[in-house]
Amino acid sequence: MIKAAEIVHIPAPPAPYFLECGYAVYNAGDQHPNRSNIGVFDLLFIESGTMYIGEEDRQWELGPGKSLLLLPDRYHYAVKPCEDRCTFYWLHFHTICSWQETPSEIPAAFQPEEHSRTFKTSPYTIQLPKMWTLPYPAQTYQLMDRLRQYSAERQSSAYWSQQQSFEELLRMMDLRQLEQTTSPVVTLAEQTEAYIRNNYRSELTSQSFSEALHFHYNYITRCMKQIYGMTPNDYLLHYRLEQAKLLLLKTEWPVAEIAKDVGFRNAPYFSNRFTLKNGCSPQQFRKQYSR
Repeated sequence: MIKAAEIVHIPAPPAPYFLECGYAVYNAGDQHPNRSNIGVFDLLFIESGTMYIGEEDRQWELGPGKSLLLLPDRYHYAVKPCEDRCTFYWLHFHTICSWQETPSEIPAAFQPEEHSRTFKTSPYTIQLPKMWTLPYPAQTYQLMDRLRQYSAERQSSAYWSQQQSFEELLRMMDLRQLEQTTSPVVTLAEQTEAYIRNNYRSELTSQSFSEALHFHYNYITRCMKQIYGMTPNDYLLHYRLEQAKLLLLKTEWPVAEIAKDVGFRNAPYFSNRFTLKNGCSPQQFRKQYSR
């Protein structure tokens, strides 16, 4: 099982975006520059040799096939010069979302509802290892070479290719894409979310959750609260109300029909919950976007 001492959690969308990358050669006696608060993520991939680098009170000895994610708001410094020839790739990227760094066993404490209000969708949290042994170093180096080649092309032709290759790199490094690193808690929480999205129009109970997911409802609830900050019923209500918003904007259906379509048996109850969540009634919400 691949383990990471720390994980950097980045919610998306909007996805992190590529800025620039390069390839560097340090001879014996050379060292990484000391920098502070550079404002972007700095991702290093060691190809050969050894680099000695630190961030705040942490220090690493990075050999071939190792990666290190340096954070935008920290102090980075050389622990000591290279003792032999060291070659490595570097990549800068940025995100406008609020990211977090945690020990591997502690989940990030994001607020899905706040993210949904700002970006109009529930977040997917990309989990990048702080320091890692690359499972496929040759494939990583090929991707980096491809990204470097695009930088020599016109921006109009290079932009989409760069972003696509960068997202492919993130996907390779995203711990949630690797079954051997995904915790049972995350797996069950994601299965619960998918179950809700596929069945939100139906009447869902603690028994139906347990029967569909093959776990006791109390355990399902703990997993959902740990990963999404909401119980299954909280998430169900949240998702139903978000689907109602879409119908208010895209259809001329009566409010009572929308309430029924998204899983509410009682239209006045739907209107009450909608108003509490959004600060306006369904009719007022629709009127904001009508001429």
